[in-house]
Amino acid sequence: METGPRRRISTERLDLVAAGVEHASLLAQFFQREREHLEPWSPPFPDDYFTLAGQRRRLRESDLAFRTGSAWKWLFFERERPGALVGTVHYSQIFRGVFCNAMLGYALGREWQGKGFMTEALRATQDEVFSERGRLHRVQANVVPENARSLALLERLGFQHEGLAKQYLFIGGAWRDHVMTAILNPGFQESWR
Repeated sequence: METGPRRRISTERLDLVAAGVEHASLLAQFFQREREHLEPWSPPFPDDYFTLAGQRRRLRESDLAFRTGSAWKWLFFERERPGALVGTVHYSQIFRGVFCNAMLGYALGREWQGKGFMTEALRATQDEVFSERGRLHRVQANVVPENARSLALLERLGFQHEGLAKQYLFIGGAWRDHVMTAILNPGFQESWR
């Protein structure tokens, strides 16, 4: 029997696939193309983030993390345009026991903004990580206050505002405050701990 979340998830418009070394070239190209678009919301990217070798190393780590349940990263592709990488969804810092929590991160290519693709991808993965396969009780997402699109997205998905983390993360040359949000799994079962 397979344990943990599914490595492949399909929605009406998207195919989500667990990130693996075979995606290194696509991911390096994605981040090269989207660098300027993502930089205002992201911590500084290391130089090798945009290289094939750097992505191969990270994707080997991602694959191991997916298999061990310490992090789950999916890449998602538009079904009508196979091979067109739309974005990424990443549940990291997964803890079990009395916490059963993960941190959510995501990236969406500029071309796909405002079309509901990220909402669709996050709904699908949220269903997965809140199922018996993922067994999470809670997911947190933290966003710079100026990122209105991301805050609206999280609100649509049911994330609740929990506070403001002062100087939470180094972005754009300064320590930036972040709005802290979280969503609880209404179907969580105590036997999953």
